[in-house]
Amino acid sequence: MKISVVTNAFNQGRFLAAAAESVLSQTGPEVEYFIVEPGSTDETPRVIERLGERYGDRFTLIQQHDDGPADGLNKAFERASGDWFIYLNADDVFLPGAFEEAALAIARHPRAGAIIGNGYLVDEHGRYLRRAISTRFSARRFVRGTAFALQQSTFYRAEAFRQVGGFNLDNRTSWDAEILVDMDRAGFELVNASGYWSLFRMQPDSITVSQRSAAESARTHARYFREEFGRDATRVDAVIRRTAQLGHRILHPINTYRRLADAMAPRDHVFTEAQPPGWAELGA
Repeated sequence: MKISVVTNAFNQGRFLAAAAESVLSQTGPEVEYFIVEPGSTDETPRVIERLGERYGDRFTLIQQHDDGPADGLNKAFERASGDWFIYLNADDVFLPGAFEEAALAIARHPRAGAIIGNGYLVDEHGRYLRRAISTRFSARRFVRGTAFALQQSTFYRAEAFRQVGGFNLDNRTSWDAEILVDMDRAGFELVNASGYWSLFRMQPDSITVSQRSAAESARTHARYFREEFGRDATRVDAVIRRTAQLGHRILHPINTYRRLADAMAPRDHVFTEAQPPGWAELGA
């Protein structure tokens, strides 16, 4: 089994080394690694140069202009030869042993379209915030607001990725979710795994935290709804959505318990990228 990994490295130089080292330190399956650098103006080129000095030819650098993150990822995956794909944003981190655990899950479900794990949210300094627990994913559940897949812990089978056409270049906010919607609609099984495989860094410049694309995100989710139901959402649908979310919490009390436990957890635990101290005790 070979896993192809891509990191988009645009103006995230202060985090990139940690992300790259979390990929290159993985054990288990063979890893093919691409770093996409479309023209950063910060310290990213210098960080990549230092990574090259340390790791030699263990990663492939792609330096070319692209039309946004989804385009850069697609271009890299076009060159990939792995059986499974995953991408890691330059400000996020894989946890030690993640690929070994994922490989075991893949071996149990080799024909799945995607294997979806869990992870942790941390702040920009690596301080623990809470668990990020993926839930059963389908197009209908996603549109209704009861499905979540942690992108940093989601592996795509290469054949499924190519069959649905890769990431939608017109989607600037949630291309990672849309490809799972596409896979579900194409009939691929989407499998949840129990492992905790990544850290999602909630830092001010990220799309999620900054909300700089909130309006575009709302339009994209409205499109998802029209594609699923053949009409625009109404106020009744908003009520149905909230009811479905409440029902999901009632039917999955362990997740509610974990959220409450996280709310009371101390905020002074800091993950180090090389070996997160005590991360297994946090619920993995």
